[in-house]
Amino acid sequence: MTTPRPTLTVGMVGHAFMGNAHSQAWRTAPRFFDLPLAPVMQVLCGRDAARAAEAAQRLGWAESETDWRRLVERQDVDLVDICTPGDTHAEIAIAALEAGKHVLCEKPLANTVAEAEQMTAAAEVAATGGVRAMVGFTYRRVPAIALARRLVQEGRIGEVRHVRAQYLQDWIADSEAPLSWRLDKSRAGSGALGDIGAHIIDLTQHITGQQITEVSGQLETFVKERPVATEHSGLSGSAGTERGPVTVDDAAVFIARFTGGGLGVFEATRFATGRKNAIRIEVNGSAGSLAFDFEDMNVLHLYDASEPAETAGFRRILVTEPGHPYVAAWWPAGHGLGYEHGFTHQVVDLVRAIAEGEQPEPSFADGLQVQRVLAAVETSSDTRSWQAIERTETP
Repeated sequence: MTTPRPTLTVGMVGHAFMGNAHSQAWRTAPRFFDLPLAPVMQVLCGRDAARAAEAAQRLGWAESETDWRRLVERQDVDLVDICTPGDTHAEIAIAALEAGKHVLCEKPLANTVAEAEQMTAAAEVAATGGVRAMVGFTYRRVPAIALARRLVQEGRIGEVRHVRAQYLQDWIADSEAPLSWRLDKSRAGSGALGDIGAHIIDLTQHITGQQITEVSGQLETFVKERPVATEHSGLSGSAGTERGPVTVDDAAVFIARFTGGGLGVFEATRFATGRKNAIRIEVNGSAGSLAFDFEDMNVLHLYDASEPAETAGFRRILVTEPGHPYVAAWWPAGHGLGYEHGFTHQVVDLVRAIAEGEQPEPSFADGLQVQRVLAAVETSSDTRSWQAIERTETP
């Protein structure tokens, strides 16, 4: 007879795009991975009672709620999963941590450095009582990305000299695409820079094991005004005749330097026509190179500079072998994984860290460091100057 495992009851705030992805992860993780705690999808929270109830039933949550404060107060919730716009992250996360709840918060951690600092301070206090907090930079959990980090740590490409990173989308390239909360600075904090640029900042620092120390960048808003979206129209839904201002950037470019002395070139845009979700990372080292593109997410390219020139070249590694990170729990070799699997791996790592009393990664301190880079790029664009970035000590 199998001994029942201790439970980890979860309350989730928000049930749109990220709420759907997180729900699938909470459902799936214990069915494919051997977890020390059994996640229980206890309650989903949304502002509209009818929509929240429908989403709870459809996504597999036992109950629904309309007030996140009541969710945080509940004794039957161990962990609060925050899948809301950035302007609400700090208030919800701090309240949850002070109530003794573990927290998983979607990226970017906050809308400002000040908010991220408050959240990180709250997480550090909570950690002294065994309460854990993690920010959801999910792409870290793509097996090819995890393998890239491992290879860098093993010294396979030597000293890091160049980092190139792009996150290319085109979902608002049409000037008549409607406004949404993602195009409102008061809710989103920033545009392409914070929404997708945050991912490649985190990924490059994660892969290299280094932090960005200074940046010089420019932001641009190509379309200054758009049709106002109808209620619940999502990322690119229908719009009416009313128009409103776009208050965030459409595209961001910046150059950077890393703690090890390497140079970085970054680009984040929602105007790369034809590119849907292209995350391109290349790291050039003294002994080789690595290259990755999320639109071919099960593949990592490795160049070994020690090979003879006659046969040297980038090697295409299909990252589907049981020995690759996370892969053994899934399908036979050659059967690729998808976008949703990163969220499942995130749940796996978080649950294991909580059970083992360890700090999950990325921590709120990691999220704060990314926030400082975002703020520095924005200031650099405004002032046309290089901006140094305060070093963040991560647990």
